[in-house]
Amino acid sequence: MLLGQLLQRRGIDNVILERRSGEYVLSRIRAGVLEQGMVDLLREAGVDERMDAEGLPHDGFELTFDNRRVRVDLAGLTGGKRVMVYGQTEVTRDLMEARRDVGATTVYEAENVQPHDLETDHPYVTFEKDGETLRLDCDYVAGCDGYHGISRRSIPADRLKTFERVYPFGWLGLLSDTPPVSDELIYATHDRGFALCSMRSATRSRYYVQVGADEKVEDWSDTRFWDELKSRLPDDVAANLVTGPSLEKSIAPLRSFVAEPMQHGRLFLVGDAAHIVPPTGAKGLNLAASDVNTLYRLLVKVYHDGRDDLVARYSEVCLRRIWKAERFSWWMTSNLHTFSAEEDFNRRIQQAELDYYTRSRAGLTTIAENYVGLPYEALE
Repeated sequence: MLLGQLLQRRGIDNVILERRSGEYVLSRIRAGVLEQGMVDLLREAGVDERMDAEGLPHDGFELTFDNRRVRVDLAGLTGGKRVMVYGQTEVTRDLMEARRDVGATTVYEAENVQPHDLETDHPYVTFEKDGETLRLDCDYVAGCDGYHGISRRSIPADRLKTFERVYPFGWLGLLSDTPPVSDELIYATHDRGFALCSMRSATRSRYYVQVGADEKVEDWSDTRFWDELKSRLPDDVAANLVTGPSLEKSIAPLRSFVAEPMQHGRLFLVGDAAHIVPPTGAKGLNLAASDVNTLYRLLVKVYHDGRDDLVARYSEVCLRRIWKAERFSWWMTSNLHTFSAEEDFNRRIQQAELDYYTRSRAGLTTIAENYVGLPYEALE
């Protein structure tokens, strides 16, 4: 949706094929901590009005460990950059409305989508709609269809290399119509495990606790969740926590994944089709936006300036930023989660890492620069 909106504003025609209905897409609850670069990209796409009116700009966040609360001053350490808390569902809604307003084509409930002739100058996509098989001829195909989509599987296995790390735990998340416990996000590490205090708005909160990979949602009552969350937070934070009935509870496994290369002929992989990060660093949605930025600017140069030579650079440009985001997400995940109940070497290294980074301005700056998002690389 973001790629299509940006291209449409530059006069580049595009069609979006979506397997689900529009109503289903808007029913999915997703995270929403937007990097500075993504916020700027949404403004460039002309879908910033509601984000600026309803979104919550954050100039910092907190880390809590060893009975310490350390604020990471994002704006102060990065020359004024910040993040915006604005739900991914709301971003999607804004983009869908903008696309509808200009009459751009989106085909919902498109089934059996298959790309063809990707290594030729005339690729095409077939799909089924209302029992009819249709063909869409195109110049390029953007595979924005997630980890389980057809796009990555359309690349011959002998040309694709994948990298993966699966963590031995997940995040149990609870959404509630309660005021957030803090104006800024709190990342907490504790002997009992990791916890995160987040939000969707000034009246809707999102909380997470680390749980074992074999845990079941149905074993977690609301009361059990709130009690466990409180046990992992500093006493003064726990005392201010407002609890309430859950609107939704779910467990998300944590894993890292990267596929290389991110292009095959005239197919470009975008977002989760090519990479997944643990949610600890708030990079998943933002990495997808980073890919969109690169592909959008590449296609503008191709169509407006005839720069066909840039097509082959998509993967290398995207992957440089992706691996840096993977590193940051790995660092946050590795140092904020409990891997063992024992006081072992790894636990001592975690403590040393957090103590070093949070007592050093250079260390805090490194965290802040990565959290607000590293700069997008220019295509020349």
